[in-house]
Amino acid sequence: MRWFWVDRFTEFVSGSHVCGIKNIALAEEAVDKYCPGFPMLPPTLIIEGMAQLGGIMVAEHFGFEKRVVLAKVGSAKFHAPARTGDQLHYRVDVDAIGDQGATVTCVSHCDDQLQAEVQMMFAFLEPGDDRFTDGPLFEPGDLESMLRMMNFFHVAVDADGEPVPIYENL
Repeated sequence: MRWFWVDRFTEFVSGSHVCGIKNIALAEEAVDKYCPGFPMLPPTLIIEGMAQLGGIMVAEHFGFEKRVVLAKVGSAKFHAPARTGDQLHYRVDVDAIGDQGATVTCVSHCDDQLQAEVQMMFAFLEPGDDRFTDGPLFEPGDLESMLRMMNFFHVAVDADGEPVPIYENL
């Protein structure tokens, strides 16, 4: 993953839900060039931000031992554009996690108004299956560093409310 489309974690409860924020800035090339004259965050990148939160939640459930990938967007409904100066508040809730993958429900709000609703499914790449990637998804320590920058370890707790550990696989 080369870019994160989430600026900060605000809540994380293992196996339950995750919340985060994304600030929309004109300085981001994708915002400036997507719809000239009407700067906005492309809906696909809103989905990507939600998928990143959901994927991290699913990966944490397995101690970051599984390679989690977005497999399918079941539905996506956008109620308003995400314009420059907006702050999106994402929430991703676990619907189900199993041996083959997971499903989640995502919502985005801006100024307390519902901005988007998305259903998505995640799958796991088998160990050694590099058909979809050129090697590991992250270099050792990179994911941990990114999670620290986004305040993951400040807010992440397990189902009992205890801080999540720093997993060996990070």
